[in-house]
Amino acid sequence: MLNANLKLNEKIFEETVEQKAVRDGFGQALVELGEKNPDVVVLTADLSESTRVEAFAQKFPERFFEVGVAEQNMVAIAAGLAVSGKIPFTTSYGVFSPGKNLETIRTTVAYSQANVKIAGHHAGIITGPDGATHQATEDIAIMRILPGMTVFSPCDAIEAKKVTLAAATVDSPVYLRFSRAETPIITTDETPFDNHIQIFWTSVKPKAVIFATGYLVYYALLAAKNLEEFGTQVLVANVSTIKPVDEETIVKLASETGAVVTVEDHQIAGGLGGLIAEVLTKKHPAPIEFVGLKDTFAESGKPLELIKKYQLDDKAIEKAVKKVILRS
Repeated sequence: MLNANLKLNEKIFEETVEQKAVRDGFGQALVELGEKNPDVVVLTADLSESTRVEAFAQKFPERFFEVGVAEQNMVAIAAGLAVSGKIPFTTSYGVFSPGKNLETIRTTVAYSQANVKIAGHHAGIITGPDGATHQATEDIAIMRILPGMTVFSPCDAIEAKKVTLAAATVDSPVYLRFSRAETPIITTDETPFDNHIQIFWTSVKPKAVIFATGYLVYYALLAAKNLEEFGTQVLVANVSTIKPVDEETIVKLASETGAVVTVEDHQIAGGLGGLIAEVLTKKHPAPIEFVGLKDTFAESGKPLELIKKYQLDDKAIEKAVKKVILRS
């Protein structure tokens, strides 16, 4: 059942559940931050509309910088602003930032521990018809290996707003991962947020735990509900903070259930699946199955078609759960 303590959206399983793009929450948070803190500035690489920074630009034009198609310059400028005491947010598609400008991020931001917030949009194959060239599916792996980098991957638009507000309070580099298409609202304004993994679906005698991140938390919840109706109880854990990793909760849940499934719209290698496997290998070995991209790029297509084709949907998650339970 849904964890009542977290005040999640009670209409999550209805066909008419409200849907919003995760990136919308980012845009809302920027305006709120701009009103509260004059040091917050925003930079974009010719993608103000797609990255939802237009409202900030209109309200605070003196604190908005359009750098054009120059992602490396954008990050270098942001690092300079950070050193000067500002809190810069950079915005682009994830395939361009961090994809195109990794070295600049590594040297001017991560190595220098500059207080820059890097927002990577159009994450995952849910980006859809733009195809593989615009579907960021390696960005978690790229950013979580950088020393001192905090990495957020919110599950919906409401949580996206919360992680953006939280990012502004972190006095070090942050990567924020946002998807493009409208997806179901899972949380509410009353749902608490912190850096720890949260249990969204609870059970009395769970046989497996599903660690999910991003909008695919919704599909993990669908899978959990379906499995329970046929007698298989599981837990669903929302991993909105990829780094710093909540090792204690990962080990606790793996120990409690004896079987683990990871779910992400990202390459399994280096992503959430790789991260969970690293923790368990070191601290609590357990059977694990991975739902994610299996060393492949995706095609161009409608988001829901791609989710099904590349086996990221609730049916694929259910299959992974049944398989891992047999191994436990």
